[in-house]
Amino acid sequence: MNNLRGTGVALVTPFTNQHKVDFAGLSRLLQYTISEGVDYLVINGTTAESVTLKNTEKEEILAFVKQQVNNRVPLVYGAGGNCTDEIVDAIATLNLDGVSAILSVSPYYNKPSQEGIFQHYTRIADACPVPVILYNVPGRTASNISAETTLRLAQHPNIIGTKEASGNLEQCMVIAKNKPDDFMLISGDDMLTLPMITFGAEGVISVLANGFPGKFSRMVRLGLEHNFSEASKILFELVELNPLMYEESNPVGIKAVLDLLGICGPAVRLPLVTASPALKDKLSRLLQLTEAR
Repeated sequence: MNNLRGTGVALVTPFTNQHKVDFAGLSRLLQYTISEGVDYLVINGTTAESVTLKNTEKEEILAFVKQQVNNRVPLVYGAGGNCTDEIVDAIATLNLDGVSAILSVSPYYNKPSQEGIFQHYTRIADACPVPVILYNVPGRTASNISAETTLRLAQHPNIIGTKEASGNLEQCMVIAKNKPDDFMLISGDDMLTLPMITFGAEGVISVLANGFPGKFSRMVRLGLEHNFSEASKILFELVELNPLMYEESNPVGIKAVLDLLGICGPAVRLPLVTASPALKDKLSRLLQLTEAR
Protein backbone atom coordinates (compact mmCIF):
# COMPACT_ATOMS: atom_id res chain seq x y z
CA MET A 1 0.00 0.00 0.00
CA ASN A 2 2.71 2.48 -1.02
CA ASN A 3 -0.01 4.93 -2.09
CA LEU A 4 -0.75 5.44 1.63
CA ARG A 5 2.84 6.34 2.49
CA GLY A 6 3.52 9.91 3.59
CA THR A 7 0.98 12.48 4.80
CA GLY A 8 -2.68 11.66 5.11
CA VAL A 9 -5.04 14.43 6.22
CA ALA A 10 -7.68 13.61 8.82
CA LEU A 11 -10.18 15.93 7.14
CA VAL A 12 -12.52 18.09 9.18
CA THR A 13 -16.17 18.30 8.14
CA PRO A 14 -16.96 21.97 7.50
CA PHE A 15 -20.35 23.15 8.76
CA THR A 16 -22.43 26.22 8.02
CA ASN A 17 -23.57 28.50 10.83
CA GLN A 18 -26.79 26.44 10.80
CA HIS A 19 -24.67 23.31 11.40
CA LYS A 20 -25.41 21.78 8.01
CA VAL A 21 -22.56 20.22 6.03
CA ASP A 22 -20.80 23.04 4.19
CA PHE A 23 -19.97 21.45 0.85
CA ALA A 24 -18.51 24.69 -0.55
CA GLY A 25 -16.13 24.84 2.41
CA LEU A 26 -15.29 21.16 1.97
CA SER A 27 -14.49 21.79 -1.70
CA ARG A 28 -12.07 24.58 -0.74
CA LEU A 29 -10.44 22.35 1.86
CA LEU A 30 -9.97 19.53 -0.63
CA GLN A 31 -8.43 21.86 -3.20
CA TYR A 32 -6.19 23.47 -0.58
CA THR A 33 -4.80 20.24 0.82
CA ILE A 34 -4.33 18.50 -2.54
CA SER A 35 -2.70 21.53 -4.19
CA GLU A 36 -0.25 21.77 -1.28
CA GLY A 37 0.96 18.23 -1.85
CA VAL A 38 -0.62 15.87 0.70
CA ASP A 39 -0.41 12.20 -0.22
CA TYR A 40 -3.92 11.02 0.69
CA LEU A 41 -7.14 12.05 2.43
CA VAL A 42 -9.01 10.45 5.33
CA ILE A 43 -12.77 11.04 5.36
CA ASN A 44 -15.11 10.53 8.33
CA GLY A 45 -12.46 10.02 11.00
CA THR A 46 -12.50 11.39 14.54
CA THR A 47 -11.46 14.85 13.31
CA ALA A 48 -14.46 14.82 10.96
CA GLU A 49 -16.82 14.70 13.98
CA SER A 50 -18.06 11.39 12.62
CA VAL A 51 -19.95 10.61 15.84
CA THR A 52 -22.29 13.55 15.21
CA LEU A 53 -22.79 12.93 11.48
CA LYS A 54 -25.94 11.18 10.26
CA ASN A 55 -25.49 8.14 8.04
CA THR A 56 -27.04 9.98 5.10
CA GLU A 57 -24.56 12.83 5.60
CA LYS A 58 -21.63 10.40 5.69
CA GLU A 59 -22.75 8.87 2.39
CA GLU A 60 -23.20 12.32 0.81
CA ILE A 61 -19.76 13.47 2.00
CA LEU A 62 -18.07 10.33 0.66
CA ALA A 63 -19.76 10.70 -2.75
CA PHE A 64 -18.91 14.42 -2.86
CA VAL A 65 -15.24 13.86 -2.00
CA LYS A 66 -14.90 11.13 -4.61
CA GLN A 67 -16.37 13.42 -7.25
CA GLN A 68 -14.23 16.41 -6.25
CA VAL A 69 -10.97 14.51 -5.87
CA ASN A 70 -11.46 12.53 -9.10
CA ASN A 71 -8.67 10.04 -8.31
CA ARG A 72 -6.01 12.73 -7.79
CA VAL A 73 -5.05 11.24 -4.42
CA PRO A 74 -6.06 8.03 -2.60
CA LEU A 75 -8.97 8.07 -0.15
CA VAL A 76 -9.35 6.33 3.21
CA TYR A 77 -12.77 6.16 4.88
CA GLY A 78 -13.40 6.06 8.63
CA ALA A 79 -15.63 3.12 9.57
CA GLY A 80 -15.40 2.30 13.25
CA GLY A 81 -17.44 2.26 16.42
CA ASN A 82 -18.32 0.26 19.49
CA CYS A 83 -20.85 -2.16 17.98
CA THR A 84 -19.17 -4.74 15.78
CA ASP A 85 -22.38 -5.87 14.06
CA GLU A 86 -23.33 -2.29 13.15
CA ILE A 87 -19.93 -1.67 11.56
CA VAL A 88 -20.15 -4.87 9.52
CA ASP A 89 -23.69 -3.96 8.40
CA ALA A 90 -22.59 -0.42 7.48
CA ILE A 91 -19.66 -1.69 5.43
CA ALA A 92 -22.05 -3.92 3.47
CA THR A 93 -24.10 -0.90 2.35
CA LEU A 94 -21.24 1.55 1.67
CA ASN A 95 -20.10 2.29 -1.86
CA LEU A 96 -16.36 1.83 -1.34
CA ASP A 97 -15.46 2.01 -5.03
CA GLY A 98 -12.43 4.28 -5.29
CA VAL A 99 -11.57 3.92 -1.58
CA SER A 100 -8.13 2.46 -0.86
CA ALA A 101 -8.81 1.35 2.72
CA ILE A 102 -10.98 1.92 5.76
CA LEU A 103 -9.65 3.32 9.04
CA SER A 104 -11.41 1.65 11.95
CA VAL A 105 -11.11 3.06 15.46
CA SER A 106 -10.88 0.62 18.36
CA PRO A 107 -14.20 0.21 20.21
CA TYR A 108 -14.82 3.06 22.65
CA TYR A 109 -16.70 3.06 25.96
CA ASN A 110 -17.08 -0.76 26.05
CA LYS A 111 -13.44 -1.18 27.21
CA PRO A 112 -13.09 -4.67 25.67
CA SER A 113 -10.37 -7.16 26.54
CA GLN A 114 -7.52 -7.74 24.10
CA GLU A 115 -9.29 -10.88 22.88
CA GLY A 116 -12.45 -8.84 22.31
CA ILE A 117 -10.47 -6.28 20.30
CA PHE A 118 -8.88 -9.06 18.27
CA GLN A 119 -12.24 -10.69 17.46
CA HIS A 120 -13.83 -7.29 16.68
CA TYR A 121 -11.22 -6.44 14.05
CA THR A 122 -11.15 -9.95 12.65
CA ARG A 123 -14.92 -9.77 12.01
CA ILE A 124 -14.53 -6.40 10.29
CA ALA A 125 -11.54 -7.46 8.18
CA ASP A 126 -13.30 -10.67 7.11
CA ALA A 127 -16.32 -8.67 5.94
CA CYS A 128 -14.62 -5.63 4.39
CA PRO A 129 -14.13 -5.48 0.60
CA VAL A 130 -11.14 -3.13 0.97
CA PRO A 131 -8.13 -3.31 3.31
CA VAL A 132 -8.43 -2.27 6.97
CA ILE A 133 -6.17 0.05 8.99
CA LEU A 134 -6.43 -0.25 12.77
CA TYR A 135 -6.71 2.95 14.80
CA ASN A 136 -5.40 2.94 18.36
CA VAL A 137 -6.26 6.11 20.30
CA PRO A 138 -6.60 5.25 24.02
CA GLY A 139 -7.20 8.88 24.98
CA ARG A 140 -10.58 8.66 23.24
CA THR A 141 -11.47 4.97 23.51
CA ALA A 142 -10.41 4.27 27.14
CA SER A 143 -8.63 1.10 26.04
CA ASN A 144 -5.31 0.35 24.35
CA ILE A 145 -4.62 -2.05 21.48
CA SER A 146 -1.49 -3.71 22.86
CA ALA A 147 1.53 -4.33 20.66
CA GLU A 148 0.87 -8.05 20.99
CA THR A 149 -2.72 -7.70 19.74
CA THR A 150 -1.62 -5.40 16.89
CA LEU A 151 1.01 -7.93 15.79
CA ARG A 152 -1.53 -10.74 16.00
CA LEU A 153 -3.96 -8.76 13.82
CA ALA A 154 -1.13 -7.93 11.41
CA GLN A 155 -1.22 -11.56 10.30
CA HIS A 156 -4.70 -11.06 8.82
CA PRO A 157 -4.39 -10.69 5.04
CA ASN A 158 -6.88 -7.80 4.94
CA ILE A 159 -5.36 -5.74 7.78
CA ILE A 160 -2.59 -3.62 6.30
CA GLY A 161 -1.51 -1.23 9.04
CA THR A 162 -2.18 0.66 12.23
CA LYS A 163 -2.59 4.32 13.04
CA GLU A 164 -0.86 4.54 16.42
CA ALA A 165 -1.98 7.45 18.59
CA SER A 166 -1.20 5.88 21.95
CA GLY A 167 1.73 8.24 22.54
CA ASN A 168 3.65 5.20 23.78
CA LEU A 169 6.84 5.15 21.71
CA GLU A 170 8.05 1.94 23.32
CA GLN A 171 4.85 0.18 22.21
CA CYS A 172 5.33 1.59 18.71
CA MET A 173 8.91 0.33 18.65
CA VAL A 174 7.78 -3.19 19.56
CA ILE A 175 5.34 -3.10 16.65
CA ALA A 176 8.00 -1.74 14.27
CA LYS A 177 10.50 -4.40 15.35
CA ASN A 178 8.18 -7.39 14.96
CA LYS A 179 5.63 -6.47 12.28
CA PRO A 180 5.48 -8.10 8.84
CA ASP A 181 7.34 -6.12 6.17
CA ASP A 182 4.10 -5.21 4.41
CA PHE A 183 2.29 -4.00 7.54
CA MET A 184 2.29 -0.19 7.85
CA LEU A 185 3.02 1.69 11.07
CA ILE A 186 1.39 5.13 10.75
CA SER A 187 1.73 7.93 13.26
CA GLY A 188 -1.50 9.23 14.76
CA ASP A 189 0.26 11.98 16.70
CA ASP A 190 1.56 14.90 14.66
CA MET A 191 4.42 15.77 17.00
CA LEU A 192 5.64 12.15 17.25
CA THR A 193 5.71 11.60 13.50
CA LEU A 194 9.42 12.29 12.99
CA PRO A 195 10.54 10.18 15.97
CA MET A 196 8.36 7.33 14.71
CA ILE A 197 9.76 7.60 11.18
CA THR A 198 13.26 7.06 12.61
CA PHE A 199 12.32 3.54 13.63
CA GLY A 200 10.03 2.53 10.80
CA ALA A 201 6.78 4.51 10.55
CA GLU A 202 5.76 5.26 6.99
CA GLY A 203 3.98 8.53 7.59
CA VAL A 204 1.13 10.12 9.48
CA ILE A 205 -2.61 10.72 9.48
CA SER A 206 -2.53 14.33 10.57
CA VAL A 207 -4.79 16.96 12.13
CA LEU A 208 -2.39 19.87 11.54
CA ALA A 209 -2.15 19.04 7.83
CA ASN A 210 -5.68 20.44 7.40
CA GLY A 211 -4.29 23.91 8.05
CA PHE A 212 -0.64 23.45 7.09
CA PRO A 213 -0.65 20.84 4.32
CA GLY A 214 2.42 22.17 2.53
CA LYS A 215 4.61 22.46 5.61
CA PHE A 216 3.52 19.14 7.04
CA SER A 217 3.89 17.21 3.80
CA ARG A 218 7.36 18.62 3.26
CA MET A 219 8.35 17.72 6.83
CA VAL A 220 7.21 14.12 6.40
CA ARG A 221 8.91 13.75 3.02
CA LEU A 222 12.18 15.05 4.45
CA GLY A 223 11.82 12.60 7.33
CA LEU A 224 11.21 9.67 4.98
CA GLU A 225 14.36 10.77 3.11
CA HIS A 226 16.20 10.67 6.49
CA ASN A 227 16.87 14.41 6.34
CA PHE A 228 15.88 14.90 9.97
CA SER A 229 17.79 18.14 10.40
CA GLU A 230 15.68 20.00 7.83
CA ALA A 231 12.51 18.17 8.82
CA SER A 232 12.97 19.20 12.45
CA LYS A 233 13.11 22.87 11.48
CA ILE A 234 9.58 22.59 10.11
CA LEU A 235 8.42 20.58 13.11
CA PHE A 236 9.70 23.27 15.48
CA GLU A 237 7.66 25.91 13.59
CA LEU A 238 4.49 23.96 14.47
CA VAL A 239 5.30 22.71 17.95
CA GLU A 240 3.68 25.65 19.77
CA LEU A 241 0.53 25.44 17.66
CA ASN A 242 -0.05 21.74 18.20
CA PRO A 243 -1.31 21.77 21.82
CA LEU A 244 -3.81 24.47 20.92
CA MET A 245 -5.47 22.01 18.53
CA TYR A 246 -6.61 20.01 21.55
CA GLU A 247 -6.97 22.66 24.26
CA GLU A 248 -10.75 22.78 23.73
CA SER A 249 -10.97 19.35 22.02
CA ASN A 250 -10.34 18.32 18.44
CA PRO A 251 -11.38 19.63 15.87
CA VAL A 252 -12.22 22.95 17.58
CA GLY A 253 -8.65 24.24 17.29
CA ILE A 254 -7.95 23.25 13.71
CA LYS A 255 -11.35 24.57 12.59
CA ALA A 256 -10.47 27.93 14.17
CA VAL A 257 -7.22 27.88 12.17
CA LEU A 258 -9.08 27.08 8.94
CA ASP A 259 -11.46 29.98 9.67
CA LEU A 260 -8.50 32.33 10.12
CA LEU A 261 -7.09 31.08 6.81
CA GLY A 262 -10.41 31.64 5.02
CA ILE A 263 -10.85 27.99 4.05
CA CYS A 264 -14.03 27.18 5.99
CA GLY A 265 -15.95 28.35 9.03
CA PRO A 266 -15.26 27.41 12.66
CA ALA A 267 -18.62 25.74 13.36
CA VAL A 268 -18.69 22.42 15.21
CA ARG A 269 -21.62 20.34 16.40
CA LEU A 270 -22.74 19.99 19.99
CA PRO A 271 -21.56 18.87 22.45
CA LEU A 272 -18.49 20.68 21.03
CA VAL A 273 -18.56 24.46 20.79
CA THR A 274 -16.48 26.86 18.73
CA ALA A 275 -13.15 28.13 20.01
CA SER A 276 -13.24 30.61 22.86
CA PRO A 277 -12.04 34.19 22.23
CA ALA A 278 -8.90 33.41 24.27
CA LEU A 279 -8.04 30.39 22.11
CA LYS A 280 -8.77 32.25 18.88
CA ASP A 281 -6.48 35.07 19.99
CA LYS A 282 -3.63 32.67 20.75
CA LEU A 283 -4.08 30.91 17.44
CA SER A 284 -4.18 34.18 15.51
CA ARG A 285 -0.93 35.39 17.06
CA LEU A 286 0.88 32.08 16.52
CA LEU A 287 -0.44 31.81 12.98
CA GLN A 288 1.02 35.21 12.15
CA LEU A 289 4.39 34.14 13.54
CA THR A 290 4.30 30.85 11.62
CA GLU A 291 3.48 32.55 8.33
CA ALA A 292 6.25 35.11 8.93
CA ARG A 293 8.93 32.39 9.18
